[in-house]
Amino acid sequence: MKHLLLALLLCAPAALADVVVITHPSGPDSMDANQVRDLFIGRSKQLPNGQSADPIDLAEGQPLREEFHTKVTGRSQAQLNAFWSKQVFTGKGQPPRTLDSTSAVKAAVASTPGAIGYINSGEVDGTVKVVLTP
Repeated sequence: MKHLLLALLLCAPAALADVVVITHPSGPDSMDANQVRDLFIGRSKQLPNGQSADPIDLAEGQPLREEFHTKVTGRSQAQLNAFWSKQVFTGKGQPPRTLDSTSAVKAAVASTPGAIGYINSGEVDGTVKVVLTP
């Protein structure tokens, strides 16, 4: 039993895919974490290439959302909720639209110039462009 548990613990990290930030193929070739953070917390409205940005977030409760925000915005879910509540209440901004799955995020980004989102690295194909691996 102990050996099985140890084997499972050792295999678990390998099963997790890394988060990657993606844009429409017409988007910029690369971005840094600060540029991406600024889009997802409403500080910026444009991609580095001048396109109007359309950030797309995963819905709350998705493990990849937690990973993305921890690595890129530096905020937990509770901190994000508090931040956006204040932004909305003071009229300073609205949170990015959310979708329920990484496949929905990928499809939306692939079909929307200016869109930016994040998915598991294993889901990347020619329909989107990776601009950051945080």
